[in-house]
Amino acid sequence: MVYVGIPKGQADQEEEVLKTIQDGDSDELTIKRFTESREKPGALWHIYAAKDTEKIREFLKKVAEEQGQENPVDHDPIHDQSWYLDRSLRKRLHQEYGVQGWAIVQFLGDVVFIPAGAPHQARTRDAVHNLYSCIKVAEDFVSPEHVKHCFWLTQEFRYLSHTHTNHEDKLQVKNVIYHAVKDAVGILRANESSLSRP
Repeated sequence: MVYVGIPKGQADQEEEVLKTIQDGDSDELTIKRFTESREKPGALWHIYAAKDTEKIREFLKKVAEEQGQENPVDHDPIHDQSWYLDRSLRKRLHQEYGVQGWAIVQFLGDVVFIPAGAPHQARTRDAVHNLYSCIKVAEDFVSPEHVKHCFWLTQEFRYLSHTHTNHEDKLQVKNVIYHAVKDAVGILRANESSLSRP
């Protein structure tokens, strides 16, 4: 979070942000960062474990059906980013499926790492609830430990409709692996003579 713009003279907005942080199930230390330390909160994240993805997907489809919405086969309630789990839906998800996530308030200067495949809130296009006007720098990366999971996500994206924003292979896992192996082989070849010495 590189910038948080807080309008001057709008005390009511500060109260609204505090209420959002509290309703977002944030812990006491996070609330104190805002109320006592006067740090600038930029965004509220809700992040869930990747292992709970199918339970969350099933829950969202169930809620959609209850509200009379369709669940087309070539769409996905998580990748569509069409739902925001407010406090009541988060509570229901925990009660009915045993799924509980983490509420993270990102303050100015904070970095948030989202593990591969971890579902996170999708209230806005950038998958996070902004508390104030802010500028975030985001970078996607594939760690060696999560390559298998990234392949799985790529397969999931292929089943989405051709017009879906996530249909294309954004992760480019095969290209990442190719270039990583190519660089590793290049380094080994460049240092071949020093590696063969006893």
